[in-house]
Amino acid sequence: MIRPQGTLIAVGGAEDKGTDLELGIIHRNNLNFFELGILKRVLQESGRPDAHIEVISTASATPREVGQNYLSAFGRLGATNVGHIPIRDREDAHDPEFVRRIEQADVIWFTGGNQYRLTSTFGGTQFLSILKNRYQHEHIIVAGTSAGAMAMSSTMIYEGNSGRAHLKGEVKFTTGLGFHSSVIFDSHFDKRGRFARLVQAVAANPSSLGIGLGEDTGVIITEGHQLEAIGSGMVVIVDGHQIRHSNIADIPEGNPISLEHLVVHFLASGDRFDLEQRRFIPKAVEVKVEE
Repeated sequence: MIRPQGTLIAVGGAEDKGTDLELGIIHRNNLNFFELGILKRVLQESGRPDAHIEVISTASATPREVGQNYLSAFGRLGATNVGHIPIRDREDAHDPEFVRRIEQADVIWFTGGNQYRLTSTFGGTQFLSILKNRYQHEHIIVAGTSAGAMAMSSTMIYEGNSGRAHLKGEVKFTTGLGFHSSVIFDSHFDKRGRFARLVQAVAANPSSLGIGLGEDTGVIITEGHQLEAIGSGMVVIVDGHQIRHSNIADIPEGNPISLEHLVVHFLASGDRFDLEQRRFIPKAVEVKVEE
């Protein structure tokens, strides 16, 4: 198996951005950057302060405002080469200047908003093809927060009311950007009560691991399978490989799903997980000895 040379960084978001698909309303973007520490980690992973970073705010309903906020945040952290690619539609995604910039960037940061806007804009474009090829063969960082994280996988949740997520058909999936084929991301995980939503996604796609990302929390995935939890919150991994009973294929839509032997892991910052072996690797804990 050829492992990707690039690094994926998926962040659970900090607060509402762009379109909230559950509530069906538009929020003003007011970023306070709870994830500032995570942005610093992104810079550290890039290896140098002059790394070429491109912010893509396509998912947001207020892309220029969000893009500028991230430029300022990266700048406060010492980044000296940060740009904003203001892609709004599929025509923009074919712009030669934007394609050139994506060919040269060291770090790509997808902002939050509406993940459906990301897939409908970039799916099948040269822009996405180049980015995925670079992720596979070069040491590039592809990162995203909230919707930007959810769109990274091959199977993407794009809608699902948390209060009805235990009912078959209430969670909607589509094809994501496809940087990782064996995980499904969900963001704002604990704050918005999305456990049942991710469980239904895994029940319908048990070959994939569900990764629930709390706010101010993320994961770094290297070599395509080595995952590390980062940030101040919790990462939840839902593993459906060992499900014994599942009724999801047989019941009518709108009925409650039932599952047996679903495996769940909770990761704090520094904990690791091997996505291929489905193995939890706890962070080493320093034990203080009283003298």
